[in-house]
Amino acid sequence: MAMVDGNQTRQRAKARSGILLDGYRPVAGVADEMVDEAGNPRPVWRDFIAALEDLGPEQLAQRFARADRYLRDAGVYYRFYDKVATKEREWPLAHIPLLIGEDEWAGISAGLIQRADLLEAIVADIYGDNRLVAQGLLPPGLVASTPEYLRPVAGVKPAGGHFLHICAFELGRGPGGQWWVLGDRTQAPSGAGFALENRVATTRALSDIYGDMHVHRLAGFFRRFRDALIGMVGDRDGRAAILTPGPLNETYFEHAYIARYLGIMLLEGEDLTVSGGRLMVRTVSGLKPVGVLWRRLDAAFADPLELNPDSRIGTPGLTEAVRNGSVAMVNALGSGIVETRALLAFLPGISQALRGENLLLPNIATWWCGQDGERRHVVENLDRMMVGPALSARLAFEDDDATMLGAALGPEARQQLLAKLAANGGDFVGQEAVTLSTTPVFIDGRLEPRPATLRVHLARTADGWVVMPGGFARVGDTLDAKAIAMQRGGQAADVWVVSSRPVERDTLLPAERDGFVRSVPGSLPSRAAENLTWLGRYIERSEDMVRVLRAYHVRLAETSDPALPLLADIRDYLEPFGIDVEAAVPAGLIANIDSAVYSAGQVRDRFSPDGWLALRDLSKTVHQFAATVAPGDDATRAMTVLLRKLAGFSGLLHENMYRFTGWRFLEIGRRLERAIQIARTLARLTPDDAPDGSLDMMLEIGDSVMTHRRQYNARSVRRTVVDLLALDPLNPRSVLFQLERLKAEIDLLPGRGVPGHLSPAAKEILRLHTTLAIRDPAEMTPDALDTLAWDIGGLYETLAKTYFG
Repeated sequence: MAMVDGNQTRQRAKARSGILLDGYRPVAGVADEMVDEAGNPRPVWRDFIAALEDLGPEQLAQRFARADRYLRDAGVYYRFYDKVATKEREWPLAHIPLLIGEDEWAGISAGLIQRADLLEAIVADIYGDNRLVAQGLLPPGLVASTPEYLRPVAGVKPAGGHFLHICAFELGRGPGGQWWVLGDRTQAPSGAGFALENRVATTRALSDIYGDMHVHRLAGFFRRFRDALIGMVGDRDGRAAILTPGPLNETYFEHAYIARYLGIMLLEGEDLTVSGGRLMVRTVSGLKPVGVLWRRLDAAFADPLELNPDSRIGTPGLTEAVRNGSVAMVNALGSGIVETRALLAFLPGISQALRGENLLLPNIATWWCGQDGERRHVVENLDRMMVGPALSARLAFEDDDATMLGAALGPEARQQLLAKLAANGGDFVGQEAVTLSTTPVFIDGRLEPRPATLRVHLARTADGWVVMPGGFARVGDTLDAKAIAMQRGGQAADVWVVSSRPVERDTLLPAERDGFVRSVPGSLPSRAAENLTWLGRYIERSEDMVRVLRAYHVRLAETSDPALPLLADIRDYLEPFGIDVEAAVPAGLIANIDSAVYSAGQVRDRFSPDGWLALRDLSKTVHQFAATVAPGDDATRAMTVLLRKLAGFSGLLHENMYRFTGWRFLEIGRRLERAIQIARTLARLTPDDAPDGSLDMMLEIGDSVMTHRRQYNARSVRRTVVDLLALDPLNPRSVLFQLERLKAEIDLLPGRGVPGHLSPAAKEILRLHTTLAIRDPAEMTPDALDTLAWDIGGLYETLAKTYFG
């Protein structure tokens, strides 16, 4: 019924004049994805445009704002680089998807599968028999000079038998409507995860339209690739993992998102080591074998021992593990060689020689200037050429500083280029100037054309290559093709492959009839455990700071006398910890919350979107308060807001986080820090000579004012305050309560000692808990409390030596 109503709506919309299409003018001589030369909507777009017209510009703007809000809430970002610093940019969604008909997509898919097979054959030959060079199909000098030719893996046959497992191809449509391959991506192709987020965000905005149109789903592609990765593991105790350069990489969000989506470990180079010729991951349960590694960093940086010695993100010995065949690399080390721009010049001939067929999807016309005839052709036709580095993997229109458009060169620059071509022709390629098709973007209530390229992903499965049904379109911010690049302000659009009939509603979830494998406990990488522990510590430390600061500003607001002995004592107490109470929101508090965000950012793959949103909201709030809040009553209210947000974040983790090993380390961090802070603050505020009001402040900081009244039915004295906040096993704020929780969680950690014996951490927490449990309040002097805080801090060192080393 909904489909009928939707179709009727579209028919009514077609009868009206198109508001959104008013003024939409394709660029002369340029193909447009949405309309033909006469300005009429192409068949695959007609229903979609009618549905947009029915919504109208105002409602569309509201819906697109909803999509942007989802991306912000989910923490989707893209890291970009300028001359000053590395920055994060909110994900730039182009809200109008690029639509492609199912029949046209079938042709694209066939061409890309053919190309992927060809690239596999080329990589295998370059690192194998070298027949292409021997037969003159590839110049030996070009292969040898390419930085991506990695000699240490020459002759190495990859585990599993294939060099390429996931590829991406950059496509552009020319003026005549033909799709061209602009570049091949085999090194560590990005965009698959962003394609997923684009789909989620776009369907949030256009759910009714998406539901009525027969758009192919993406989940099946990821399910089949995940199954292929797991199937490659081989050993029963092996693991599949994703190797990331780390949070400073421009596409780190995607790495974390894909790892979480597929349920695969996300690792950095320091998480791995090679032992006995096998690649192992350092986990809290000791070294565990990795059977499949999906590499998301450039191959040269993967091993500083044999590849790039300057790498700080690789794993020494990784190349040796690859040679041993103990790990399947996705994609194989050295496979990035086929991204080389000059190689495009030779692919048509190689396809004919190896397969006896023309490329179904031709690449952009390319001439390598290391050959006399090709160099002459480029020089003679310079006005219609782009000339750039032969060994670059970047697309010609992206490489703004190094690639020159012949027609745009002045006389002096032209002569300089000709001289370079004559002297060092092999360093350059000439490529036919790119004219990209345009696709609509929504700007100020109307649609306008912008240039676009399409990135399509292919994954190898047991049944051969599978093509993602859709992809990742990059759309220019202006009509300049160079503005497509994400680093230069381009946008990203979803790609809908539209069928004329209902499509399969694929999902990543297994069918009811399928079996399942529950993850093995203790597979938590040591680095992730350490970051989770410190996240717990930073959050608890922040809460303690906020409680102390709130208590301080309450009293400052009441007395307006910062010289009051109690306030002076608190100032002196906080100063060594970098907390200057002269500022309503001290820099030390901000730095501590920023540290929590950083620790969480190191384990994004293990973090829920809600938890990340709550943490970022906390960080945003504390930075805003730093610029606007004044000491006294204003600061008291601000601290209450921060306390509420801290409690909300902690509650999300406590109620929603699965009780796996990672949660235990997070909980251990929280309990460690709370015990240290309570013991330390007790030592400061409970001496006999403490300023007046210290005990009441201590109860307030310990969130135990009402409990004290109920328990002791008396005014606060040192003995009752110490009993409640140090020794009461039922008070969730007491030191003893924290030690009980620590004992329980440490007892459940993977054993790292002699079987049948307590681990060092278990022995230490047992000693601390037993010692405190038999104490009475009179024994808990300030010196004893300080010693207790110091000993609890030492427990972290024991844990670190056992699990984080």
